[in-house]
Amino acid sequence: MEEAIVIMKNSLIPQITLNDGYTMDAIQFGTFKIRGGEGLQETLAAIKDGYRSLDTATNYDNERMVGEAIRHSGIPRADFFITSKLPGKYHQYDEATKAIQESLYRLGLDYLGLYLIHWPLPKRDHYVEAFQAMIDAQKRGLIRSIGVSNFEPEHLDRLVNETGITPAVNQIEVHPYWNNARMLKADQERGIVTEAWSPLGRGSAALQEPIIQDLAKKYGKNSGQIILKWHTQRGIIPVPRSSNLIHQHANKDLFDFELTEEEVKAINGLTKAAGRVDGQDPNVYEEFD
Repeated sequence: MEEAIVIMKNSLIPQITLNDGYTMDAIQFGTFKIRGGEGLQETLAAIKDGYRSLDTATNYDNERMVGEAIRHSGIPRADFFITSKLPGKYHQYDEATKAIQESLYRLGLDYLGLYLIHWPLPKRDHYVEAFQAMIDAQKRGLIRSIGVSNFEPEHLDRLVNETGITPAVNQIEVHPYWNNARMLKADQERGIVTEAWSPLGRGSAALQEPIIQDLAKKYGKNSGQIILKWHTQRGIIPVPRSSNLIHQHANKDLFDFELTEEEVKAINGLTKAAGRVDGQDPNVYEEFD
């Protein structure tokens, strides 16, 4: 069992190399539902604590706040890796092109580290032209790495077959109740790095699982750290969200211990057939309709 960590950029958070040669942190700070003045302070606290990889999206309605946090931090923009995402209503080529530009305007940035198609929306069937718009924006220097979110194998293969470009990242739902081993394997077979949204699940149920709590005691960590370590040892970049400063700090304190292969398998065993937090099947889900 090997982690996907390949180099160390600093002593806090290791780096992962993507299939396009760029690198990103092995854990990102998620900003879903972190907004406004409170959100600005929470994001600034995360930056002060060492986070440089921030995940936002047009549909989070907080790109401007994330940009303000970067500017208020006093840290050079080049030190940050910023991810944003294309909403479904802008999948057509011209609309996607404008949406990328608008995200940059809201963030106040010249380029994005990573840009993702938020959901494939296969019933609308415009995700290929959205990806082509991202490829062209990448050529113009507006995006460094391009990827997708919530894509199934058939969606990934169609992108590659019709554009000749393999996404660098696929951000999908992964947590102990939905280990998504099928998609992790599919991404790995295609050379795509997997990110996990909702990596701790929703609520506290997974945190209270006996196997998680026993491992927390064994390693002197909290339950959230055990779950996030489970992600990184599977080669997944988790994107946890927290407005709690103690949790923010703990969430990235993962790289001084190792779970055994048997312990990783035990956590995998918590998965459930209906384990998705909101039952969102990418083959049918209509984003925010």
